[in-house]
This record gives sequence, C-alpha cells and structure tokens, in this order.
Amino acid sequence: MSEKIKILFYALWFAHPVLQAIIAVCMFRRGQHRAFKYFFAYVIAQIISFCLVFYSFRYRQSATFYVSWISTAVSVALGFKVIHEAFLDVFRPFHTLRDLGTVLFKWAGLVMLLVAGVVSISSNSSDTQPWVQAILTAQRCVRVIQVGMVLFLLAFARYLGVSRRQQSFGIALGFGAFAVIELSLIASWAGDHLGRLAISFINMSAYNATLFIWLGYTLAKSPARETSAALLRPQRWEQSLSDIQHPSPADSLIPMFEGMVDRALSKQPALTTQGAPTSSGNPAPVIRMNGIGLSDLVERIASKR
Repeated sequence: MSEKIKILFYALWFAHPVLQAIIAVCMFRRGQHRAFKYFFAYVIAQIISFCLVFYSFRYRQSATFYVSWISTAVSVALGFKVIHEAFLDVFRPFHTLRDLGTVLFKWAGLVMLLVAGVVSISSNSSDTQPWVQAILTAQRCVRVIQVGMVLFLLAFARYLGVSRRQQSFGIALGFGAFAVIELSLIASWAGDHLGRLAISFINMSAYNATLFIWLGYTLAKSPARETSAALLRPQRWEQSLSDIQHPSPADSLIPMFEGMVDRALSKQPALTTQGAPTSSGNPAPVIRMNGIGLSDLVERIASKR
C-alpha cells in the first residue's frame, strides 16, 4: 500500500467517529436522543467501537480480531433495534398495526438467530470460526431487513402520511442505502470481481455518505405528519385489526336490541293497546308486541346490563 493510499484510508476511517460525534451532539442538543434512543445508542457504540479497534490495532494487534468482531456483533444487534424503532415511529398513530409489526419483528429476529446458528454449526470452513460465521450471517440478515424497510417506506409513505423529510425516514434511508452497497460488495467479493482494498475503500466511502445523510436529517426540522384523505386506508386497516383483536361482546345491548327488532319485524306482530285509565277516564295506550309491553322490554334490556 502506497503512502497516498494509506493517507486516504486513514482519512476515510477517521471521518467515521468525527461525523458520528457531530450527529450525537446535535441529537442531544435537540432532544432527539429521547425519541430515537436506540439510534443514539448505536451512534455512541460506533464511536466507542472505533476507539477500541484503533487502540488494539496500534498497541494490541493480537486482540484486534476479537475486538473488531465483537463490535460488529453489537452493531448488528443495535442496527436491528434501530430499524424497529423507525418502524414504531412510522406507525405511531396506528396502535394495532404497530403491535402487529412488533410481533413480526420479534419473529424476524428469532428466525435470524436460528439461521445464524444453523449456518455456524453446519459450516465446515477451516478459515472461518463458527461464531464469526454466525455474526456474518446475522449481519447479512439485518442488511436485508434494512433494505426491505426502505422499500416499504418508499412504497407506503404516502398512505401512512409520512414525509420523506422526517427523521425516521432518514434513518431508514441511510441504513438501507448502505445495506444495498454492502450486499453488492459481498456479492462482488464472492464472485472475485473486486479486491479487498477496493471493497474497503468503497465500503468506508459509502458509510461516510450514510453518516452525511443522518447528519442532514438530524439538522433538518422534521415536518408534521400529513393528514390527507390517503390516511383513510391505513385507518381502515387499523379498525379491521382492532375488531379482530377486540370483538364486540356477545351480551352487548346494541346487537341484542337489533336482534330483537329484526325478529319482531320478521314475524310482523299485531299491535295492541292496553293501559290504565287516565284522568279523562280513557285508558292510556300501551303498545304491545306479541304480548310483551314496551315497558317490559325496557326492563328486560336494563336487567341484562
């Protein structure tokens, strides 16, 4: 590696903690660390990871391998939680859809862990340790989920009233764009199309671009959620899922009263009048259906409350 390439390599590498520190400071000063606590934790963890990796690289090279892969595992776990956090922010007005999405994310995390475990156990490679293979598999699964989250937001942002200038959209966009590039680099490396040095430069440059995206969304003012007619569709989804989860009780007064009226109309009962004499000497009319007075009907309904 020539001296110019080495300087460029270190410049791209040192740009990571600098940009991450600026993002963390801006989030803290604007109070965004409370709304996106996992994203804030991810940024702080990346800064700490850089410090540990750089220290081990300079002074404890024997520990660099383990420190680097442990940091990668922490980054993968926090990256998954950040995408879940962005998902919850997008579906914040729709509680039932948000709960359903949380269940799906839990299943996705469980499946991801199972796949990573199976791959690590079944791996016969002598060059890669099983736990390293598990981390690599989990990382690729998280990248695929991040790409899927961005595609979902691009397709359904208008229906959910989410502006593309909102911070949750920017967080997902940064992760998704970087995930596409990283997965493409992995495929290029597997097909022997690019060397390790070129992959490293492209990967670091792409991550720096992602940090600039996050910094721009952190500094920009997040607009209010749109309230257009397009939101009627997710509201119908929300109501349908809510009806499935919380059906009307069988002894509810409204369905019972509707059933009694339907049965009365289907039988077409004869109406009769009966009542006690009034002050004028004429009996007060009382409407009766099939021998049941209206007062009796009211009493029966009241007794079922």
